[in-house]
Amino acid sequence: MSFFSETITTDFPQLKNPYEGNHIVYLDSAATNLKLASVVEAVNTYYTHECANVHRGIHTLSEVSTDKFEKTRDLIKEFINAKFREEVIFTTGTTNSINLVAKTWGETNITEGDEIIISEMEHHSNIVPWQMLCEKVGAKLIIIPITDTGELCLDEYKKLLNAKTKLVSVD
Repeated sequence: MSFFSETITTDFPQLKNPYEGNHIVYLDSAATNLKLASVVEAVNTYYTHECANVHRGIHTLSEVSTDKFEKTRDLIKEFINAKFREEVIFTTGTTNSINLVAKTWGETNITEGDEIIISEMEHHSNIVPWQMLCEKVGAKLIIIPITDTGELCLDEYKKLLNAKTKLVSVD
């Protein structure tokens, strides 16, 4: 086994398990990603030693969970250069995040005549929320074309951007 393979299987323990006598190569991470060993360990530690409501209890475990939660928000705030920790919102995944933005920020800030740009190669989870929002508020969904090799046509994308563009969502 190469160094790369050993590192990957150490980081992602599920890859060590043979299926039908073969080691797997996992390519479905857009739907469900494999979990890092450190993440599995942290989740296990949380559920076996620290499980408590965040921001909803006055007991020690709740305070520990709240402290870890807020420290994590602070780390991410610094990483993405957000101004406030409250700008960091945890969701269950990308689909949930897109739906949240569409239903909250989108319904508040996108109005009739505005434009939302997505690409021709988007997963339906990054199409449907914007289609529904556009239909609801009278905005227009604009599509960035892709090349024969599956790349965004960046020259076309630049032409699509204008004062009516309120959001670009490409995954």
